[in-house]
Amino acid sequence: MHKDRADRPRLREQFRESIRVRHYSTRTEKTYWYWIRYFIRFHKMRHPEEMAEREVSLFLTWLATRRHVAAATQNQALNALVFLYRHVIHQPLGEMENISRAKRPAKLPVVLSHAEAICVIEHLPEPHRLIISLIYGSGMRVTEVARLRIKDIDFNNKTITVRNGKGGKDRTTLLPEPLIPALSALIRATTNRINRTPTTERVPVSMPFALERKYPFANISSQWQWLFPSSSVCQDHNSVWVRHHIHVSAVQKAVRQAVRKAGINKPATSHTFRHSFATQLLLNGADIRTVQELLGHSDLNTTQIYTHVLGQGFAGVKSPIAQ
Repeated sequence: MHKDRADRPRLREQFRESIRVRHYSTRTEKTYWYWIRYFIRFHKMRHPEEMAEREVSLFLTWLATRRHVAAATQNQALNALVFLYRHVIHQPLGEMENISRAKRPAKLPVVLSHAEAICVIEHLPEPHRLIISLIYGSGMRVTEVARLRIKDIDFNNKTITVRNGKGGKDRTTLLPEPLIPALSALIRATTNRINRTPTTERVPVSMPFALERKYPFANISSQWQWLFPSSSVCQDHNSVWVRHHIHVSAVQKAVRQAVRKAGINKPATSHTFRHSFATQLLLNGADIRTVQELLGHSDLNTTQIYTHVLGQGFAGVKSPIAQ
């Protein structure tokens, strides 16, 4: 054991400070800490400083061979431990050998036809109907829609700015014209409510750490309000009561119920509407690189999977029964 460990903050505090100074999302922070705790418990509560590549390899192999986790889950655990050793322990991991990798099955995404997508949307209550309509109409992820603020909607240019998307990147995507009346009414109602409330009585919204310091009064201004706020308030990292955005689990639950009511016999989720956005664009002749940009994919190969969904990966070959 390191002699000076008792003089330092607890591992949780060290981790929290390291991940927040790098502006990782709250969701990533919770996920990484889950895997770090799991790793420590797996090794009988040994401190990570007493372990290294061998112990990490054993843990990842156990996840794949005994817990039968998916490849993405195993990679998530690895990313958490790489972060821990690089930024918290300051002992970056070297090469790790003999890791049993979880197999990543080649699966095509589930997509809905336009009629099926509209049918499910019509069975959704508000605000979930508008949220899923935005996913289907713009290709955003459900977390990206949940995090939208009033200022991210540009009616003049008919664009939506996605802040801190996957990989920490910003991008713009389409503002679906049929949704403009509903979004305008929602923003107008929220702005009027905020403006009628005295500043001393307004509940602040949660803010990114750096912006919270730079713009101390932005959290009670109308433009920084969540487009889809949570119905309840919670305490932030400073123990201040704030309003967060709608939780994605509530949206996902509403979609499951709507799919059942619509009688759609597909395992459709909120993410299915993002897949359906991409396939509909390609069906209508959109350039695949434009679709890649709208979806925020860093690799074109990720976008090209939708051509296989459409059966466009067969160089025009037709079934003999159609001849």
